[in-house]
Amino acid sequence: MKKVIIAAVNQNLTKAIQLLDSITDKHYTDVSVGPYYSSIGSHIRHSLDFFNCVINGLDTNNIDLTKRTRDEALSKDRIAAKNHIYALQQTLVSYQSVSTNYLVHVTDDLGQGNVQVNYTLESILAHANSHALHHFAIIGYILHQLEVCIEIPGFGYNPTTPEQKRKGI
Repeated sequence: MKKVIIAAVNQNLTKAIQLLDSITDKHYTDVSVGPYYSSIGSHIRHSLDFFNCVINGLDTNNIDLTKRTRDEALSKDRIAAKNHIYALQQTLVSYQSVSTNYLVHVTDDLGQGNVQVNYTLESILAHANSHALHHFAIIGYILHQLEVCIEIPGFGYNPTTPEQKRKGI
């Protein structure tokens, strides 16, 4: 199961690399699209922050999703983001041989203060992948508003979306 999840995460992250290779720096940092006025780069950075929390907390079995690094270089520099994704993918592949027959403790703020929830490594990685996918869909909206047309099949779509509707950007 873990290999399947890591492969799915890496496939999704590879689509992010394709995106980074397909847009300009100007599009990556553009904050003109309402209602939130966030950039594509900020959504990429935010998605990577989630994965960073998993990696940073795994050794101590204390993954804290409220302690994101918010490395602004990742939101402003496409090359830095790509390099970060490559390193992340390598780290994820290294987890394929890690014993995961224990629960990991995950802290998050669900709107009423921090709570700790037990996950497996597989479930937190699946959660991180879904979170990234959600932000990739937002990126699709931003690109549409910027009138940027690129083709990355399935980008920003959940795999359960019917095939005829899952065109990507």
